[in-house]
Amino acid sequence: MRTAYSVETVRAAERALMARLPEGALMRRAAAGLAAACAGLLGRVSGSRVVLLVGSGDNGGDALYAGARLARRGAGVTAVLLAPGRTHTAGLAALRRAGGRAVTADRGEAAVARARLVVDGIVGIGGKGGLRPDAARLAEAVERSGAAVVAVDLPSGVDADTGEVRGAALRADLTVTFGAYKPGLLVDPAREYAGVVRFVGIGIEPPPADAVLQALQHADVARLLPTPEAESDKYRRGVVGIAAGSARYPGAAVLAVSGALRGGAGAVRYVGPAGDAVLARYPETLVSDAGPAKAGRVQAWVTGPGAGDDAATVAEVLATDVPVLLDADGLRLADRDAVRGRGAPTLMTPHAGEAAALLGVRREEVEAARLAAARELAARYRATVLLKGSTTLVAGPDGGPVRVNPTGTPWLATAGSGDVLSGLAGSLLASGLDPLDAGSVAAYLHGLAGRFAAQGAPTGAHDVAARIPEAWRNVRG
Repeated sequence: MRTAYSVETVRAAERALMARLPEGALMRRAAAGLAAACAGLLGRVSGSRVVLLVGSGDNGGDALYAGARLARRGAGVTAVLLAPGRTHTAGLAALRRAGGRAVTADRGEAAVARARLVVDGIVGIGGKGGLRPDAARLAEAVERSGAAVVAVDLPSGVDADTGEVRGAALRADLTVTFGAYKPGLLVDPAREYAGVVRFVGIGIEPPPADAVLQALQHADVARLLPTPEAESDKYRRGVVGIAAGSARYPGAAVLAVSGALRGGAGAVRYVGPAGDAVLARYPETLVSDAGPAKAGRVQAWVTGPGAGDDAATVAEVLATDVPVLLDADGLRLADRDAVRGRGAPTLMTPHAGEAAALLGVRREEVEAARLAAARELAARYRATVLLKGSTTLVAGPDGGPVRVNPTGTPWLATAGSGDVLSGLAGSLLASGLDPLDAGSVAAYLHGLAGRFAAQGAPTGAHDVAARIPEAWRNVRG
């Protein structure tokens, strides 16, 4: 599992390690990894023009020591000093001994224009807000130059703890991060500024219990996937109920069922006005017209996709004593106090627009601060929240690490894709996973299935559902 830590936790771990090492040893470790990454990006180091954008902190020191290593290999290295009076003294001396040179910020744009590679060492992980004017002008010059950009630990101008970008920031092709992942490298909008992220271990060991963000990997998902045993039958594997669809939106019910049938539960029970459409496509579905309370045994419910204005069904599902997944229209129709007062768990799966409506803010505010929005919504509703989007997040109601989904493709932004995800997650709930795991595993499999279905071209929600078994097998290895 990939874990990310707050700036405070990372710094505490760094201080603990530095107390045991010779002075400057940690920075030289970081610089060695940074220089190796730069050399790999350049291919041919000798004769390449490299520009270091150097701020006043340790990031600037890392860049200077890495620049010295590149200069010793024949690169022409120029350091642009944004704070000449507060530049890392030893790092600057090392660069000059290796044959590099330094210029002030007013000569920086000319240097950047000739560069093949730019190393962003302006602001470290403690930076807040956007870049200051001098740095912002250099960032614009870098963008005009077309040079490859390597960020030191984190792109300058993004918030390490939240992933927010509040002002000008520098976009990197590659970010070399040291010792621990930071949330801003995994959560949009900051994530898209980071480019490819390369982790360099330098010996720090933040306590696993202090992680604020987790990203499941294949092995983690494989351990969580439900597997039938020799004595299993369809009821022991779990039954998921789907209360979705309407006369106007029967397709939502069909797509939710399509995801549920591929989610590990032993049976899918459908309740609603789209029964004929569901049976025509999936005759294995158990269809009932008696309403959720009288539909028969279920271990979890999914409600909301395509529900229109059917608030009564949503309320009936929320009154049950099994886990419930709320999506789409169900998010709008659900009474907040009814959700908060439930004895069984609830998993909510809004996209940014739906989350914004529930929080009473603009959609842009949610997209700019996705991590904060997911946490706030989970706390307000006392529910687990799966916030869909460019970075899908799963936040629990009691705090703890937020899960970030590493799979997916922009082609998943297609009608009905969320209905498939809801059915899949609901099936995992019925098979016994808790809401945090069910939401995380569903998002992971759904993202993989989306990649397999799209392969760089437009795809439909039904295609995504059809590729879930392939994603499942891929995870199992």
